[in-house]
Amino acid sequence: MKILYITTISNTVNFFLPHINMLLDQGHTVDIACNFVRPIDSKLIERGCRVFNINFQRSPFKRENYTAYKKLKKLIQDEKYELVHTHTPVASAITRLVCRKMKNIKVVYTAHGFHFFKGAPIKNWLIYYLVEKWLSRYTDILITINREDYVRAKNSFKAGRVEYIPGVGLDTKKFSEVIVDKLAKRREIGVPEDAFVILSVGEINKNKNHETVIKAVAKLNNPNVHYIICGQGPLENYLRGIAKGLGLEKQVHLLGYRTDIAEICKASDIFAFPSKREGLGLAALEAMASGLPIVTSNVHGIVDYSINGETGYTCAPTDVDGFAKAIEILLNDEELRIIMGKHNSEVVKMFDIDKVKNKLRKIYEEEMLNV
Repeated sequence: MKILYITTISNTVNFFLPHINMLLDQGHTVDIACNFVRPIDSKLIERGCRVFNINFQRSPFKRENYTAYKKLKKLIQDEKYELVHTHTPVASAITRLVCRKMKNIKVVYTAHGFHFFKGAPIKNWLIYYLVEKWLSRYTDILITINREDYVRAKNSFKAGRVEYIPGVGLDTKKFSEVIVDKLAKRREIGVPEDAFVILSVGEINKNKNHETVIKAVAKLNNPNVHYIICGQGPLENYLRGIAKGLGLEKQVHLLGYRTDIAEICKASDIFAFPSKREGLGLAALEAMASGLPIVTSNVHGIVDYSINGETGYTCAPTDVDGFAKAIEILLNDEELRIIMGKHNSEVVKMFDIDKVKNKLRKIYEEEMLNV
């Protein structure tokens, strides 16, 4: 079968490498269409994948998206793809508009977390919900990655099929089996050897909400508590300003983009995940696979795995006092951290890449029989 994988920007393609390689191993032809921002794994190119630069924009209101619509339509018509698998909201909306009148093509859409969910702003429901509901009729298979989205799509949308898969898949062994010199790693990243280390990983933006944890650390008034943030984004200077204003310049560490997250997890004591919205949250699952307790917000896909009192603690995203209290409990109880960490390393196996690939393989095989 001839398949086209579509995503708004090339950065996200790496999340789907195991999926694409699985299809290639089965003898299918797979190409990729995206806005070429960051180079794609060269091994895919070596295996015959072609990458088409389509100038999708993250904002749905950018004029470039109309050009992207025309270019994608021509590509699909010229190449005669039999199945497209689309990811990310803007690219997926454009893809379904392109394919809505095409015959002999199947459209698979993985929703990596709807923008409408319990507690979401009303504007999200007025815009995103109505758009997704309308576009669902042009979707042969709608895949959701958390339970809340699955139930809503199953009950309210008109897709041909609605399926649930637990995320994009995580190589749990990569995080559970990594060996690191904890003290040397701490010295490398500028954290005292005897510090209590809180870790967060993710783009530094409004949704990831790192400022809640910074403010929680300030409430603890403990110079031995250090907060590491791995990631890049537009709010880096903003977070530095908050830390400076609270007198935490030496306790908050913005490390930027890192390729050694598994090692940094092993050098940390707990993981904090205060996001306002998450389809699932791969970074928190990586931390669980590393054996860390997690302190998270209690919203959207996060609640699929973050259970208050079992995996760590959950709080409302902006509950600074709640995060401070949860961190303090774990700070003062090493045995509890160990118990929760061991529990998490087992629970997270349900999100392992092999389980995800098996589910995805069955979905593809069933749909291909109907082409």
